[in-house]
Amino acid sequence: MDCRSKIIELREETGLNRKAFCEKMGIPYRTVTEWERGTRNAPDYVLHLLEYYIRTEKTLEEQKRDKK
Repeated sequence: MDCRSKIIELREETGLNRKAFCEKMGIPYRTVTEWERGTRNAPDYVLHLLEYYIRTEKTLEEQKRDKK
């Protein structure tokens, strides 16, 4: 999967718009915009870290809900 598709997929998985995603992840808005437009590519390690963080956070939220 290319960078553009992956970053869009990850952002959509969070349910956040681009601005909120950038604020939460600490990434400049312009950078994410350029990644999503395909004018720049994120380093592979950044994509892997974002994916790990988002999926881990989602799992923790599901575990909290299950305990209630």
